[in-house]
Amino acid sequence: MIEFDDIDFDDILTDGFSIVTEEIDLKDQTTDDKNIKQSTFPILPVRNLVMFPKIVIPITAGREQSKKLIQEAQKNNELIGIVSQKNANVEHPEGSDLYQTGTIVRVIKTIKLPDGNTTVITKGIQRFKIKKIVESQPYFRAEISKLTDTASKNKEEYDALLENIKDLALKIIQLDPNIPNGANFAISNMAKGEEMLNFICTNANFDASDKQILLEEKQIHKRAEKCYEMMLEDYKKLELRNQIHQKTNKELDKNQREYFLNQQIRTIQEELGGGPESDVEDLKLKGENKNWSVEVEEHFQKEIKRLQRHNPNSPDYNIQRNYLDFFTDLPWDTYTQDVFDINKAQKTLDKAHFGLEDIKKRILEHMAVLKLKANMKSPILCLVGPPGVGKTSLGKSIADALGRKYVRVSLGGLHDESEIRGHRKTYIGAMSGRILQSIKKAGSSNPVIVLDEIDKLGQGIHGDPSSALLEVLDPEQNHSFYDNFLEMGYDLSKVMFIATANSLSSIQTPLLDRMELIEIAGYTLEEKIEIAKRHLIKKQQEENGLDAKSFKLGNAELKHIIEAHTSESGVRTLEKRIAAVARWVALQTAMEKDFDPKISVDKIDEILGVPRPKNLSETTNVPGVVTGLAWTSVGGDILFIESILSKGKGNLTMTGNLGNVMKESATIALEYIKAKHLDLGIEVELIENKNIHVHVPEGATPKDGPSAGIAMLSSMVSSFRNKKIKSHLAMTGEITLRGKVLPVGGIKEKLLAATRAGIKEVILCEANRKDVEEIKQDYLKNIKIHFVNSMSEVIDLAIEK
Repeated sequence: MIEFDDIDFDDILTDGFSIVTEEIDLKDQTTDDKNIKQSTFPILPVRNLVMFPKIVIPITAGREQSKKLIQEAQKNNELIGIVSQKNANVEHPEGSDLYQTGTIVRVIKTIKLPDGNTTVITKGIQRFKIKKIVESQPYFRAEISKLTDTASKNKEEYDALLENIKDLALKIIQLDPNIPNGANFAISNMAKGEEMLNFICTNANFDASDKQILLEEKQIHKRAEKCYEMMLEDYKKLELRNQIHQKTNKELDKNQREYFLNQQIRTIQEELGGGPESDVEDLKLKGENKNWSVEVEEHFQKEIKRLQRHNPNSPDYNIQRNYLDFFTDLPWDTYTQDVFDINKAQKTLDKAHFGLEDIKKRILEHMAVLKLKANMKSPILCLVGPPGVGKTSLGKSIADALGRKYVRVSLGGLHDESEIRGHRKTYIGAMSGRILQSIKKAGSSNPVIVLDEIDKLGQGIHGDPSSALLEVLDPEQNHSFYDNFLEMGYDLSKVMFIATANSLSSIQTPLLDRMELIEIAGYTLEEKIEIAKRHLIKKQQEENGLDAKSFKLGNAELKHIIEAHTSESGVRTLEKRIAAVARWVALQTAMEKDFDPKISVDKIDEILGVPRPKNLSETTNVPGVVTGLAWTSVGGDILFIESILSKGKGNLTMTGNLGNVMKESATIALEYIKAKHLDLGIEVELIENKNIHVHVPEGATPKDGPSAGIAMLSSMVSSFRNKKIKSHLAMTGEITLRGKVLPVGGIKEKLLAATRAGIKEVILCEANRKDVEEIKQDYLKNIKIHFVNSMSEVIDLAIEK
């Protein structure tokens, strides 16, 4: 099938050896050579076609001059001359661009196409040669000399040659799948002679230049010989191609077929610059640029030789190639230069995070030692604190301060040891662990890697990932961390690991022992206001498409949001509340409504809803109700312990989803009251004839621990004596049967929770004084703290006179 673009030039629409099948009466249209009386002829240039006498061919005219030529020729009943262009790419040919020999044709039928082009059915009449071009506009017109074909002198030899041409044409049709089946019928039913010869010359798969040579041959016998030679060459090429095809397909089963296709792919890759040899060269080139040790170099060369021994079509080849890709992508002995400008680092940390003095101090200490020593093992820090206090974002700030790369690895929900240590490369889909993947991603061997939510690690059937971290986080071992995929040690001693956790209770003791713990307590009211002004408001203005003047929140308004609409240690809920205000402002702005950019307290309540009570401690206005301080994984909180007397026989009942330790504290408190009732001013008959019920509200929340011991004892004494506990007072501490008060943990979180709840006095164990002294005194300026050693002191302080 020969196809030509029909835009701006003539198309020749032929279909292999096909012939025009339209019902055209050619008897009346034929013209004898002797009847041609024209003196000049319109010349129609065509591309990629050579017209032969006595052949009917459709031609599509796309150029305007060609369409005009056909229209006028048909109107004047003129014959036209068709000549081929020497260069098919010339859009507007001149006389020198045309062959001099062509064919006189008659236009039999004209068909107008929907795209604006014109298709004409033409029949060749006689060869001619251009003598002189007399006109070039609007189309060529030339004087010609008619050429006649010289008949063969040896008719028998000529007939035999035509017979061979016919047989060879039928064989070519059989071998070439691109030739339509109708060509076989056309050749078989065509009489041997000049018409058949010209038909084959026109439709054969010759170049246009070769066909022009055949047309210019005046001796019909020589034309037939040249045509036969060209056909024979095409036939041999087709036969060879079919032999190769049959040989390749012979007895090909599924595996052989895949091998053959892979060979083809390999050949294509080699042509394009790929393939196994190219793979090896690329890997060697990457290896030359690496600054690795002798041991690593030997291992690399060994693995390269192993890759060369593999068959490129085997699965092992791809496994080995993937392994070497990962091996060369690792930043062996490539380190970023640490920044030792400690003053600048301090400014960077202060700008990104308000407060958090302990962690900032520790990072600056590390930088100072690194500056003096020039080489040291990086510390492994564990930031412990409630959500929303900035533990994760601290990692990015530390990386910026040190000038190191930053990578975050989320460990929440991880329960497969291979996620840390990797899979052996022999497994399908094997890959390295997350630690080395992070190193590869960072592009240096001393990044800051944040191990986020290390307390959320799980344990499944595929091992314990927290145990796999023991080697990663041990400064004495991680200089040669072994990854199953890498199959050799990798130095992690220069990596600065920063783990984050909400609670230490779920972390293995050996893992805790390997990390330096830095506890981050919640923020005070003043710190939250400052964080909101420096960071949160600007962030929400940007995220909601607002500018700095869109809305303003002063200290009083921020304080109201914090006290009346949040109850948290961090600032995550505060950010959500500010985001709600920003969305309200965005809505008013989009609806073009007038509003005051200075958002008032009343407007805040209208946007955020009904505020919660500010001073929860005021609920202790009846006997038997005590405010306790509790520690939770999300920071400190207050809880209420209630007790009430009823007629009975001195029994104790407890409700509120209490744990065993908390129940034991209540039992100890009652037994202490029974033993010391005289000192406490409680009549024995009251204890013997009354049942006491202890309840801790929010029964859906599990509660446990010894911290509520003194609160339970105070609640029971308050009920027995029917006297109220002082308002705005809270307490925490463990009790013993001897009436001693023992210290408890989480003091900073508990005191911050007391501040949020409006507590003004707190009772603590004397042994907790050192914990209070470690807290910034600015946090405690609104709280009076009483330190006690015995329960008698607690009763004297707590119960109203």
